[in-house]
Amino acid sequence: MPHIDAKLTDRVAKGLGLRERIQSTEPAKEPLVKIKTSRALSIIQNGPKSFAGRKVGVLITDGTDRDLFDALKSEVEGEGATLEVIAPVVGGVNASDGSLIDVHQQIGGGPSVLYDAVAVIPSPEGCQALLKNPAAKDFVSDAFTHLKFIGYVDAALPLLDKAGVAADMDDGFVPLAKTKGPATFVAACRKLRKWERDEAMT
Repeated sequence: MPHIDAKLTDRVAKGLGLRERIQSTEPAKEPLVKIKTSRALSIIQNGPKSFAGRKVGVLITDGTDRDLFDALKSEVEGEGATLEVIAPVVGGVNASDGSLIDVHQQIGGGPSVLYDAVAVIPSPEGCQALLKNPAAKDFVSDAFTHLKFIGYVDAALPLLDKAGVAADMDDGFVPLAKTKGPATFVAACRKLRKWERDEAMT
């Protein structure tokens, strides 16, 4: 058995359903345990300075706030990233002002795993319909599990609850309707992932 981090060993053992800690064998050579961390080799400490080249998936419904959608799109594209629209149907949705927003993916075919970050901005009525759609719940829960930043509006809170998450769980949840909400969301996304969430889930 190779010598690995004890916490990692316990996590793997738990995932495999092993009730007892895996016992290590005697090493051929005493392992080095006091090794200085290297900033140069750290993915987290050497992340990109922007969100350029990444992709945001935004889940919308009929009645989605058009002004907020446009503000979010402007911030994402201004960063050099791409915004892709997911909705219950691919034929487009009617926004709050009656205009049509084109849709790229139907919710069942556009899971959050395809995106670097997600935003959930349904109307209150649209959210009620999403609650009956298992793919919508998975969109949120998978984004959370994969440590992605999640932008949201208050109307989406019932869907977050359905997915087993809450907007106050960590600051990886960004309220978009607040002043400068879209800009705050994009700035947070530059970190790529809410890395601390992984520690909290173990």
